[in-house]
Amino acid sequence: MATANDRAVLQTIFNPSTPFGDIPGLDEEEEEDAREEGDPFAPELLEQARDLELQGVSAAESGDISTALERFSEAIRLLPERASAYNNRAQARRLRGDVTGALRDLDAAIRLSRGRGRAACQSLVQRGLIRRLQGREDEARRDLERAARLGSAFARRQLVLLNPYSALCNQMLGEMLGRLRNPESP
Repeated sequence: MATANDRAVLQTIFNPSTPFGDIPGLDEEEEEDAREEGDPFAPELLEQARDLELQGVSAAESGDISTALERFSEAIRLLPERASAYNNRAQARRLRGDVTGALRDLDAAIRLSRGRGRAACQSLVQRGLIRRLQGREDEARRDLERAARLGSAFARRQLVLLNPYSALCNQMLGEMLGRLRNPESP
């Protein structure tokens, strides 16, 4: 059986630019651990919430953001202490342009997940990206650092982009490689 690290390596190889789902199966491992610790979610409610989230994801992928928001909200009403639906609803809210609502949901997802697991990782990446777009670089960096510690290769790449020295080195390296490929240009 592959470990979470093995799956993360494969995910990075096959989907190097994906910001979400850097570690496939992480949620399942957490839910198995939670069941061993006495999971507070009844299995039938958990199954219903997951189904609602899947319906929401499908609706969002087909461009029906209103239905997606309804399904994610239903999942939250069903299991208000489960982080995943808040993270998904934040994505739909962001797509609709409701950045304030998205940040509220991301904060809830991070709090409910206790900053651990896939929902926390994805929420930290989303919040970090929003904060970066808002020009809140220090807060974005903190979120992306936390997501990177949780296994997000995308967050690690974003941290490199936030480092001005790294950006300068990348620019100089690109120029040097360009000159090596085409030595006749100035």
